[in-house]
Amino acid sequence: MAFSTPSSVPSVSSVKQPKIPKRNLDGILILDKPTGITSNAALQIVKRLFRAQKAGHSGSLDPIASGLLPICFGEATKFSRFLLESDKHYILTAKLGVRTDSGDCEGKIISEQPVPLLSLQEIERALDKFRGNIQQIPSMYSALKYNGQPLYKLAREGITVERAAREITVYSFSLLSHQADTNTDALTNTLTLEVKASKGTYVRTLVDDLGELLGCGAHVTSLRRLGAGPYTESQMLSLPMIELLASQDNINGLDNCLLSLDSSVSTYPNLKLSEAAAFYLRQGQPVIVPYAPTSGWVRLTLGNDRFLGVGEILDDGRVAPRRLVAAC
Repeated sequence: MAFSTPSSVPSVSSVKQPKIPKRNLDGILILDKPTGITSNAALQIVKRLFRAQKAGHSGSLDPIASGLLPICFGEATKFSRFLLESDKHYILTAKLGVRTDSGDCEGKIISEQPVPLLSLQEIERALDKFRGNIQQIPSMYSALKYNGQPLYKLAREGITVERAAREITVYSFSLLSHQADTNTDALTNTLTLEVKASKGTYVRTLVDDLGELLGCGAHVTSLRRLGAGPYTESQMLSLPMIELLASQDNINGLDNCLLSLDSSVSTYPNLKLSEAAAFYLRQGQPVIVPYAPTSGWVRLTLGNDRFLGVGEILDDGRVAPRRLVAAC
């Protein structure tokens, strides 16, 4: 005799699993983003592993890129803009002789040329052209917006628009290694380069312009970020390490991975406030603070270096609040 499951008894698959409560936590994780995923995908994975209520990343890396990606939780998201505006440090490999429309290995090949026998001196002279303050035209494959649309979306539709050149600063552009012919001092087709540059620098554009100057074209084949603002390679934590802690339900271990809120602005001058000054700043009012710097941004603290947020020195010398920690 066949028996049927009573309709009143729900199947296991239909039983709603209890939702894991999300946590309000504050801090910054310096993630070593792996290649093959977007920065947003990495963010969503980390946010889920930490069970975080609120999180955001600062400074996107393309899927082909790996390395330092700050993930800001809770109140730290207020200070992510300062990381976006910070200097960056990269290691990359570039292939000579092939130019692509995106400037990297994921783009469509638009030209191929023989690579000339280039001496180290010729490469060094070419690199020197890109050091210091230079004008750079952003790539069509950048996230800059045109009439509300990211340029990379327009580029994928085959649309090209005019882009104004912007001034950037390349602090260093160095050749770390190369492939050399056994009989000459000429380079073949792969360069390993190190770049330290200001915000808004497009490394793919640097390499594309370098290839054009060398007369053979070039594109980025790998890219790794080693530094952003005050953060360095030594502070990065891998995704497998985070996943392991989460699988062990090691909440304390996860939270110990986070850096403090003010670590993103640790290079700013520290300005200690009185209780009275802090009160008025919390009301949004600029205040006079003795011995304050005469210009620029400052880190605001109270008492035993309790972080309140950041302020900016006005032309009249007063300190104006710009980003304050909630319930500070």
